[in-house]
Amino acid sequence: MTFIRSEIDGSVMKIILDRPDKFNSFNREMALQFQDALDKAAIDKMVRAVFITGAGKAFCAGQDLSEAMDTSGPGIERIVREHYNPIILKIRNLEKPVVCAVNGVAAGAGANIALCCDIVIAATSVAFIQAFSKIGLIPDSGGTFFLPRLIGFGKASALMMLGDKISAHEAEKMGMIYKVSEDNVLQIEALEIAKRVAELPTKGLGLTKKLLNTSMSNNLIDQLTYEGDMQVHAASTYDYNEGVNAFLEKRKPVFKGE
Repeated sequence: MTFIRSEIDGSVMKIILDRPDKFNSFNREMALQFQDALDKAAIDKMVRAVFITGAGKAFCAGQDLSEAMDTSGPGIERIVREHYNPIILKIRNLEKPVVCAVNGVAAGAGANIALCCDIVIAATSVAFIQAFSKIGLIPDSGGTFFLPRLIGFGKASALMMLGDKISAHEAEKMGMIYKVSEDNVLQIEALEIAKRVAELPTKGLGLTKKLLNTSMSNNLIDQLTYEGDMQVHAASTYDYNEGVNAFLEKRKPVFKGE
């Protein structure tokens, strides 16, 4: 069965988690299909941004626990190492912006997949839940890496241990997500943002993403050095020259993502 739908809208690849009867919870097939869609987005030169959302009422309820408990299933170790770790790394290493429209509940791995994206917009009705502690597990899918960096150590620790539901407005207020949209316009507003970033200098955005990744572990001197290297790289692109010329000529730039 197909649990991930992907479609091209201009320069944006839309990836839809499509297992609505299970609140878009992941099984192995769905996780591998998601990875495949991200791989296709990475190599398609016409794609300059990725848009991720869920079908139905939920964004993603995390792992399908019936698969996790199935003695003939992949088991927790393979689920983490072969499903979620590659998904997180593919999103973070994708040299294109990833916009996530959280349309419904985002729990467990579903919440952490959303939080690793570059720009996150959530509907007003959304709840984010670090649900792992409710069943005796630890936060995976990069949760212990990203959440403390987004909202601070103390807040992240409490949310992970207590498993509290956090509303979209609370998430925005604490810096967990970029913004909140009304439910009936979420898809429109989030897709507009995806199309907006798709028209920007894709190479420069990809380099910015690399720098953000390293800023989480580099010291200041190493980060300044890497910024210098990436700036030289950015200055060699077509879009840099187009941006400067457009500024000097007082016209709107037309970037090609090159």
